[in-house]
Amino acid sequence: MSIRRLPSHLVDRIAAGEVVERPASALKELIENALDAGARSVAVRLSAGGLHLVEVTDDGCGMDPADMRLALERHATSKLPHERIEEVTSFGFRGEALPSIASVSRLTLESRPGGQDGWRIEIDHGAIVGEGPAALPTGTRVRVEGLFDKVPARRKFLRSPRAEYAACLDAVRRLAMARPDVHFSLEHDGRRVLGVQSATLQARVAALLDPALDRHGLGVDLERHGLRLGGVVSLPTFNRGAADQQYLFVNSRPVKDRLLVGALRAAYRDLLARDRHPIAALFLDLPTAEVDINVHPAKTEV
Repeated sequence: MSIRRLPSHLVDRIAAGEVVERPASALKELIENALDAGARSVAVRLSAGGLHLVEVTDDGCGMDPADMRLALERHATSKLPHERIEEVTSFGFRGEALPSIASVSRLTLESRPGGQDGWRIEIDHGAIVGEGPAALPTGTRVRVEGLFDKVPARRKFLRSPRAEYAACLDAVRRLAMARPDVHFSLEHDGRRVLGVQSATLQARVAALLDPALDRHGLGVDLERHGLRLGGVVSLPTFNRGAADQQYLFVNSRPVKDRLLVGALRAAYRDLLARDRHPIAALFLDLPTAEVDINVHPAKTEV
């Protein structure tokens, strides 16, 4: 068989396999876009754990209709002004999220830049089905409905609404910790489950994980050899039976890294029993040239 170029709709479906694993991964991409757009407030609405609806509204810079259409094309981004990808400081940069999500769902993109009218584009599994004026304040609203409805092979790998909701809540918590200066709210099935105002890092971590961290937490602020470590860790006397409240960030990007987890475990080794675990939110900052942020499709490993 001869080599041929794949049609664009099929390319988007394949890319969606990397970018969109479940509602939480779509939600993560949309919140990152909001933060990169300069949002000071991010509101999230979910239905059935994100299986029926994922909606993210921000008060960022917004887009005009031409930029909205470009944002729905693959590898179109405002976050990579030059080819030195190692110098990127934004959360996202590949330009795959919106078209990939739109290829496996019904997506409505509404946006309004300052001083202009709002616009709406509706996409049904990769095909634009409508567009027109939209009434909204400055910023952007993205609504994702029926994720994987037309891809039953992918949908059967999704878990229960309760499990998917837990993954979405974790994604919101991680990004809310990464940006304590931004207001976050989360509504699930019509019930408000999270709301945090801009705050100091330690206050934000305590609000998201455990209010007792204000009394039983220790602030971290160290710098050595060009590396800076900040954040909050619990005192040894304030611990948990599971390591489910340990959050790690590299240059403000939420990551999962065995080396950093091992370093945290080693620090508490002589202070905690083997089956007990500390609470921690640690932020490692280092020169961008020393980190490869493009080694994992979801950018959760660096």
